[in-house]
Amino acid sequence: MHFPQDTLRFLRGIAEHNEKAWFDDNRALYEAGYVEPGRAFVEAVGPQLRAISPEVQFAPKVNGSVSRINRDIRFSKDKRPYKTHLGLWFWHGDRKSWSAPGFYFHVSAEEVFIATGMYGLDKEALETFRSAIVLNRPGRALVDAVEQVRAAGAYAIGEKTRKLMPRGFEAPPDRAEFLLYEGLTASIRLPAEYALEPGFSERCVAHFAAMWPIGRWLLAELGS
Repeated sequence: MHFPQDTLRFLRGIAEHNEKAWFDDNRALYEAGYVEPGRAFVEAVGPQLRAISPEVQFAPKVNGSVSRINRDIRFSKDKRPYKTHLGLWFWHGDRKSWSAPGFYFHVSAEEVFIATGMYGLDKEALETFRSAIVLNRPGRALVDAVEQVRAAGAYAIGEKTRKLMPRGFEAPPDRAEFLLYEGLTASIRLPAEYALEPGFSERCVAHFAAMWPIGRWLLAELGS
């Protein structure tokens, strides 16, 4: 499965004309380029992801795995009403949330972004994350997981946000750096046109599989 030309056509249009009048005039393009291919991609990729992580959840609908095009602007200085990317989320747990690692994908007019892991851990999860780094078994397993991902391809390891070590935590040199992280992700960025190529969904799943050692470690240590 791959995305149609209408996907990039719609995303370029909404990026250039982020206003209700343009959106209303192009609802047919929104359906053809955003809603329909988003659902189809989830239906194609979701079952394949269960071969990687059997408990992963997905729903091929808007407000399920397919993100809403409308932005929540209530508390944002950016008052543009619409997102300029098509985002998809495959999660773990009984309810859709960002509180456990999952598989994330988006395509915009500029790029394809494929990722797994967890962003911006809350206080309790961050405490658990740091404790796991310090302990020998999970700490060594984390190093192994990151090494597997780095060996598999040109994946970025993200969420290193601190400059100073957190108080009360100390780890061996091979994993002390991870105490500077306040989340843990693996990701890759590709040109947007890759999404239009035949067989794209299979290649996307291959990227998810290569990055999943990090997600699997988070799922084991932080739970769902």
